[in-house]
Amino acid sequence: MSTVTVKRSDLKSGEVLCSYCTARCCRYFALPIETPTTWEDYDHMRWYIMHGHSAIFVDEDVWFLMVYGDCKYILPDYRCGNYEDRPQICRTYTTDDCEYDNDGTYDRLFETPEQIWEYAHAVLPPKKKKRKGKSKIKTENLPVVHV
Repeated sequence: MSTVTVKRSDLKSGEVLCSYCTARCCRYFALPIETPTTWEDYDHMRWYIMHGHSAIFVDEDVWFLMVYGDCKYILPDYRCGNYEDRPQICRTYTTDDCEYDNDGTYDRLFETPEQIWEYAHAVLPPKKKKRKGKSKIKTENLPVVHV
């Protein structure tokens, strides 16, 4: 594994971009999630990122839950230790648009529950305060006096 940073355009014929990478694509996974529109949606997202090393990001108006974690098969030279038996998602992945030379920026990135909540407060109407039910005044019946 070379430590030299090589531009895609400088690759020689037959050379593989992965030879110059630290397996960025094998260090997390991201799943699209529904775009939040309510307080409850944002509260759920807060809950997601309270569970371990994860984040929420938005890229081109699509919201994602990102879970950090190295694939258990990454070798010390950043190659796949399970290459012959790797999952289909790995087999169809190409370096055509991979993040090798991506600057790692997103339209929005939330790494803490507090950031999610602060954003929700900025974009949603104020939360409605819970109304307490009408309190029934408890009245006691007065004794009836017969004369």
